[in-house]
Amino acid sequence: MKLIKTLGKVFRWLLVVVVILVGASVVFSNLNAPGGYRLFIVQSGSMEPRIKTGSLVTVVSKPEYKEGDIVTFWENPNVKKITESVTHRIAAVEEKDGKIFFTTKGDANPAPDREKIEREAVLGKVIFSLPKVGRVLAFTKTQTGFFVLIVIPAVLIVYSELMNIKNEAKKLIVERRSRKLSALEEVEVAVGNEVGKVEKEAKKIKKEMEFDLKGSKKPKKRTTKTKKIK
Repeated sequence: MKLIKTLGKVFRWLLVVVVILVGASVVFSNLNAPGGYRLFIVQSGSMEPRIKTGSLVTVVSKPEYKEGDIVTFWENPNVKKITESVTHRIAAVEEKDGKIFFTTKGDANPAPDREKIEREAVLGKVIFSLPKVGRVLAFTKTQTGFFVLIVIPAVLIVYSELMNIKNEAKKLIVERRSRKLSALEEVEVAVGNEVGKVEKEAKKIKKEMEFDLKGSKKPKKRTTKTKKIK
């Protein structure tokens, strides 16, 4: 029984962590969170072995970036969609007409990316990554994943909590019945019993009075007397 309770607590905390990560990934990847932090799921192996496919990366905006930094940027700055962002390493930095451009490259790719990236297209620098966590979060964002990893566990936890409340209520009732009543509680019980008797007697008297009143109001039956003629 203790093992089941322990496993239930561990499962409950895992669910809470998953829900928090899912919510954070949605908010932090689509909105500019305080401090410039964002979360992204790596969906390809271009940065392996440094960042594996399915990893969750945390990105933070920096005032400047240098060669060797791993950054996340818009693949097409004119179409700013989270699904069209790329995470690669800066291979070279150059300035042209007063603007900063970056040459980027995936660690697993044999050659640099064809298009140079403007400074304004960079979302931030990768500060750390969590392997495989992104796969779980990506699965929870699907209809099946949300139902399996969020809805079903949530229902089980609610049911478990309701059963715990029910069991605790039963324990309190049993304890209250088994323990000896105090003098004050005995007086309260006795008074309650007497009040109940008085109320019962009052109802009985009331019914008898109502019955008598109905009987007194009942009209007498009139009869016509006759006398035999001799």
